[in-house]
Amino acid sequence: MPYPTLTLLISCPDRQGIVAALSQFVLEAGGNIVRSDQHTTDPMGGGFFMRLEFLYPDGGPDDEHFKERFGAVAERFAMDWRLVRSTAPKRMALFVSRIDHCFIDLLWRWRAGELAVKIPLVVSNHPDLEPIAVQYGLPFHFFPIARENQAEQEARMLESLEGQVDFIVLARYMRILGRDFIERYPGRIINIHHSFLPAFVGASPYKRAYERGVKVIGATAHYVTAELDEGPIIEQDVIRVNHRDGANDLRLKGRDIERGVLARAVKWHIEDRVLVYGNRTVVFN
Repeated sequence: MPYPTLTLLISCPDRQGIVAALSQFVLEAGGNIVRSDQHTTDPMGGGFFMRLEFLYPDGGPDDEHFKERFGAVAERFAMDWRLVRSTAPKRMALFVSRIDHCFIDLLWRWRAGELAVKIPLVVSNHPDLEPIAVQYGLPFHFFPIARENQAEQEARMLESLEGQVDFIVLARYMRILGRDFIERYPGRIINIHHSFLPAFVGASPYKRAYERGVKVIGATAHYVTAELDEGPIIEQDVIRVNHRDGANDLRLKGRDIERGVLARAVKWHIEDRVLVYGNRTVVFN
């Protein structure tokens, strides 16, 4: 059986000696570095980002002892950091509406072992996809939402999520979440938008892309913020189209792109490969 690993995610101002200090820390604690990825926005005073994966053959310190020992290094370099253990899989809630292709694709990948995550529940504003959730043995929570009851229903949704999930995936959940809801899960709600953002923000992007006569359509997975479709982008992809393609052809072609883009974004989030800075991301893949 392979050793469990720890992943240290770091962001700080760039300066000399960061990598050396981190390597020395792991060495002195009896650890072994498995993988190291880093990025600097500007070698002369920019931001520094790092994903350091390592292990302790003897088990190593618990989180509190690690924090105590690492505190001096973090303070020295003004680091924002977090530690993740491979022995603690994330818990993912899936939000869906009526469109099923992204939902089914994620469930298939989860069952096939591609996504090392737990799925405590599925949340929806429509009952249509409950049979699929039941087929996969997942609890299905139905919250019908209209304009006049959205705040009340989202409060109920938050209650159902409390203590059960670490992040949320909007697998074509066709409802704009309220600000209060989003602020409870900052940087932990992933959405798939069926457009190559920043083009065609909001509703009906395939229809608007057809009317505009574009030659390329795409999909974008991003973290949700209070500004519609403006959150940090995790992954994007495109496919070429031509004058023979109608709006429905674009929609059908786009579904393949949506599935792949969302799956990659979710996988990278699960594996702690994404660091957010400002409204951008560093993705260590």
